[in-house]
Amino acid sequence: MSRIQFPYRRESTRRQHSSPDNGDFVTGSSHNDSMTSEPAARAAEAAGPAQTTTGPAPSPALLEALAGRRPARTPVRFMRQAGRSLPEYRALRARAGVPMLDACLDPALAAEVTLQPVRRHGVDAAVFFSDIMVPLRLAGVDVEIKPQVGPVLSAPIRTRDDVERLLGCGFGQGTWVSHDGAAHQGAEGVAALREAIALILTELGTPAQAPQPGAPQQGVPQPQAQAQPTGWTPLIGFGGAPFTLAAYLVEGKPSRDHLAARSLMHADPPTWDLLMRWCAQVTGDFIALQISCGASAAQLFDSWAGSLSPTDYRERVAPYSALAIARAREAISPTTGKAAPLIHFATGSARLLPQMLAAGAQAVGVDDRTELDWAIDQLGGSCPVQGNLNPALLTAPWPVIEQAIVECLRAGRQAPGHVFNLGHGVPPTTDPAVLTRIVEFIHKESL
Repeated sequence: MSRIQFPYRRESTRRQHSSPDNGDFVTGSSHNDSMTSEPAARAAEAAGPAQTTTGPAPSPALLEALAGRRPARTPVRFMRQAGRSLPEYRALRARAGVPMLDACLDPALAAEVTLQPVRRHGVDAAVFFSDIMVPLRLAGVDVEIKPQVGPVLSAPIRTRDDVERLLGCGFGQGTWVSHDGAAHQGAEGVAALREAIALILTELGTPAQAPQPGAPQQGVPQPQAQAQPTGWTPLIGFGGAPFTLAAYLVEGKPSRDHLAARSLMHADPPTWDLLMRWCAQVTGDFIALQISCGASAAQLFDSWAGSLSPTDYRERVAPYSALAIARAREAISPTTGKAAPLIHFATGSARLLPQMLAAGAQAVGVDDRTELDWAIDQLGGSCPVQGNLNPALLTAPWPVIEQAIVECLRAGRQAPGHVFNLGHGVPPTTDPAVLTRIVEFIHKESL
């Protein structure tokens, strides 16, 4: 496989003053003056008193929150923070000139994209730059991500024979073809993922070794938000939930109603069971690999669960999400020496929240269609939550955003731990300076 060649530059995640390209987030600016507003004061109150941990050293805020503790500052991360809205990402992809899945399997490129939002925004975790289709590709499924369309398969999986052909290859056991027409073994893709994570951890650091400072990357803004007090930043792995993978496999492309998948679910339950078990194993192994390489947490992402009835979810989907979670929890992260806490997230999931928690993850993500305090109540106040600022608010005036942040922090205070996030992914048209300001505001006011 030909790989994109560009200098990989080790760079500190410790924050510096930003350039004008990143907005005027400079000490003493009008942005900082706004932090003392009444809504900001309410944010500090909402965050509550800090509860520090005991032991040789505190964990990063994200891991503390996922453990059900309230760290000194509320951790912030964004889904789809790697890529999309960042000009440095778009420039890098234009220079590389490769399709999405090939980009995910280029170690240096994947590492660079993963680290870009940490450098720019000062988020409390990096999110591994990959795609839920990667494990399917490495299992031999002929899939590509077409611009403005999404994942497209050469042939949908709709019959018993189709499914049985899948069963012969697991994660990393198939062959795949890169954009230049070259054929590759799945193991080569697995090795590329391992290499990418190793590069990422070199910059993020670990409990045993803080990151090495380096020269700022030319042309990339260096914002000034506070660095991780622990000196290292966790990496979050992820994978698509079995139903989302199965829906793509059966539909062969994105779908609004996933009718073909839901029809197979009811028309041929034994075939559906085989397909879902295979999807659970493949995505579980994908997540486990990321953890075993050093990811400190992970998320199971179910894009399409909201199209299901509670009964269908409980009987025909949730058991397979539980299987994927169980496989992922078997992995031990060398970064922490522990199994990684898992976040279970689905869109349109208000009716499914208790069942999602029952699948075995430590935390539940809440999308922006659901009020966070209501979701916490549905979960019995028993687990950490992630969420849930409406992404549509990112284009609103700052006072509107600030008020929404305050309300989100207040609601999150009702859960044992809270990771601030959007209710879904970062829209590609988002002004990156807005995300940086959100991170800066929450960190400052929750200390």
